[in-house]
Amino acid sequence: MILHPAIIALVLVSLLISGMVVYASFFGVQIIRRWDIQSGSEEQLALERRTYLISTLLTYMLVFQVSSLFLYIYTADSLHRLFVGAMCAAGTLNVNPYGYPTFLLKILNFILAGLWLIINYTDNQARDYPLIKKKYAMLLILAPLIVTEATVQLVYFMELKGDVITSCCGSLFSTERRSVTSDIAGMPAGTAMAGFSASLALTFSSGIVYWIKGKFGRLFSFFSGASFLTSCVSLISFISLYFYELPTHHCPFCILQREYYYVGYLLYASLLTGAVSGLGVGALMPFRGIGSLSATVPMIQRRLTLISLISYLFFVVITIHRMVSTDFSLGLL
Repeated sequence: MILHPAIIALVLVSLLISGMVVYASFFGVQIIRRWDIQSGSEEQLALERRTYLISTLLTYMLVFQVSSLFLYIYTADSLHRLFVGAMCAAGTLNVNPYGYPTFLLKILNFILAGLWLIINYTDNQARDYPLIKKKYAMLLILAPLIVTEATVQLVYFMELKGDVITSCCGSLFSTERRSVTSDIAGMPAGTAMAGFSASLALTFSSGIVYWIKGKFGRLFSFFSGASFLTSCVSLISFISLYFYELPTHHCPFCILQREYYYVGYLLYASLLTGAVSGLGVGALMPFRGIGSLSATVPMIQRRLTLISLISYLFFVVITIHRMVSTDFSLGLL
């Protein structure tokens, strides 16, 4: 393994988070089986004291889990100079078969951890903790994914060899290759733009309706998730071209570098924030009828809707500003 401060930090943090979520999962089984807020037994009181401490620690651990995605991308990008053929994080992640699976697992766990934090925050707003069994049941699903991510990440770093010749982003995201990324890169720009515009238009319209009238919340949540996917595809298909001013450079990682003012971090952060907030609205829908949360859930959902809309708007503004401020054109505007 290459001894790099960021790699050491990622490995140690992932091990710490994995240990915490595994311990919390075992405790969660006890909560699911024995929790009874109506009981005044000694066992129930002990569970209440422990769940407050564990939920607090778990909140901090999952915040670190969310942050680790950006540290992982930054680390991969900073290491590209050590590998022949790599020009950015795309090449570093391709040094061995474990780089991209770790990246995808981190994105998935980012979204799931964000949803857990939303449900946990909502649960803590009521004195009777009505969602406690549900959030620990969700943790039982999240924990194996976090442990898997930590394991795959460790193997990836352990298998990093400085004498490996890797592929550059130009070949990885080339339209001439037969892969998912090449299919996305080769998608007609007009089709990608149409899908991008339609998904965001539906997200904004349904989000505004829900924020004002409280209707179509599930629909907004669905469109928010769809906008995340179409925006990721659009980044590779046509948005990145305007930043590079090259018709063949579809890499979604080079925009993380200094020559592009690190704009990629802003784009990815806004997309992920918009997706998690939008999906959070849908995740809270089943709990609107709970008595102790009947007034709290709609208020939290409206806040999440606003955060999601602002985040997606931020992404759109950066994208459109770049498209209209550069002399480069795909001939479609």
